[in-house]
Amino acid sequence: MKTCIKPGVLTLLTLFITAVLITSPALASDDKLTAIKAAGVLKVAVPQDFPPFGSVGSDMKPAGYDIDTARLIAEKLGVDIKLVPVTSTNRIPYLTTGKVDIIISSLGKNPDRAKVIDFSDAYAPFFNGVFGLKSLDVSGPEDLAGKVIAVTRGSIEDLELTKVAPASLEIKRFEDNASTIAAYKMGQVDLTATGNVVAASLNEKNPAKMLVTKFVMKNSPCYVGIGKEQPSLMAAVNGIIAAAKTDGSLNVISEKWLHNELPTDL
Repeated sequence: MKTCIKPGVLTLLTLFITAVLITSPALASDDKLTAIKAAGVLKVAVPQDFPPFGSVGSDMKPAGYDIDTARLIAEKLGVDIKLVPVTSTNRIPYLTTGKVDIIISSLGKNPDRAKVIDFSDAYAPFFNGVFGLKSLDVSGPEDLAGKVIAVTRGSIEDLELTKVAPASLEIKRFEDNASTIAAYKMGQVDLTATGNVVAASLNEKNPAKMLVTKFVMKNSPCYVGIGKEQPSLMAAVNGIIAAAKTDGSLNVISEKWLHNELPTDL
């Protein structure tokens, strides 16, 4: 049996279906890159309490590795920038709800996060490693033989160092980061095993004993967070990051904030 639909009802039904097609996330063509350029501004989630990646400077303005990277990307896109301070817990919700266009906030990649957002190529190093003076000839675990190193007891650095330490390495374990760093500053050890962020903070305060990276033990770089299914924006951001690695722009940022060259394998 055929069902007859009155013309007025058919018109309403057509309008309803069209509205669903336009607003459905699965079917809509939401080109974020085009929207950013049309608005003339890039809204970026950045850290405000995690130096040297992001903090409030003496002029009460945000400053840090992530802030400089955000400005670099906005400049290359040819738009203005709006920095949106976030915390580690709200940065992803800010992206998924459209409060920001991208996240540049010392963001690491893991399977749970990858379910809700996408990640660019790595733009910043974040790792646990062995650090010491530039003059010290150490480039791998085998070179630690006969040396003395400080590490915080039970830390990730302690666990990773224990895996690779040669038998003749003397490991001095301390109960907290402050004691570990104090041992290095006081000359009680040759090297320290810590995170690159901790090393950068120490270098900022003690330029006379500048720590340089000897080798990386555990790597967890930072990525730009981008909304799902935004290939144009992803390609643009990755292109900017790749060019900045090639022309040295990212290395300048790394040396400025981390006091170390950008790792060649980033």
